[in-house]
Amino acid sequence: MNIDHYRAYISAETMMGPNSVRILAELFEKYPLRLAPDDAILDLGCGTGLTSLVIAKETGARVFANDLWVSAEENEKRFAEWGVDGQITPVCEDANNLTFTKKQFRALVSIDSYHYFAGRGGFFQEKILPFMTDGGEVLIGIPGLKDAYAGRAEELLCAWLGEDAHLFKTPKCWEEIIGDDSRIESVKTWEMECFGEAWDDWLATDHEFALGDRKYYETIIKPYTCFVGIYIRIRNN
Repeated sequence: MNIDHYRAYISAETMMGPNSVRILAELFEKYPLRLAPDDAILDLGCGTGLTSLVIAKETGARVFANDLWVSAEENEKRFAEWGVDGQITPVCEDANNLTFTKKQFRALVSIDSYHYFAGRGGFFQEKILPFMTDGGEVLIGIPGLKDAYAGRAEELLCAWLGEDAHLFKTPKCWEEIIGDDSRIESVKTWEMECFGEAWDDWLATDHEFALGDRKYYETIIKPYTCFVGIYIRIRNN
């Protein structure tokens, strides 16, 4: 995947944090999705649909772009402007109450959102797994805590994140949270390599949240946090 192909779409208006396209690119490089045009992918927590655009272009599959904070109507307009409205279906649902068809998705991608709603054991088995096909794949990229600082999220991150500090967990912790199931073949977690570049892209914008993050980048964000990559393979029964 060549990130330069998407620079025209990456802006303060479409970004909602560190560059999601860079995070997605690393996931695709490590675990490429080989899909057919009639396969369905769920982009869970798609924000402004930037990741949905990239997923559609890179895989050629049908994308369902779901977000709770950005309306389906807003994303539908953006997809039409980008010329991908025929390939992407915008949805606005709570991740705890998805209403898709069972075993609908060959793949699921979630960038910079999964930690907001899935930080408890059993969530994946109850809320996500029923919608995944046998042999399906899940790719997640989220902010987290470096392994060296396990158990100290609130102490280290509170000045920056306040009551949301507890949402940041280590790669090892996320592996434990995902847990096991007879349908899960494997779970892999790691500290991603795109951290610096993704943050540089975000902090270079004039977005009001980026301006706030600048104050904490050198003292809190860079020393203690990382991006956690998660890959889950569903057993092909």
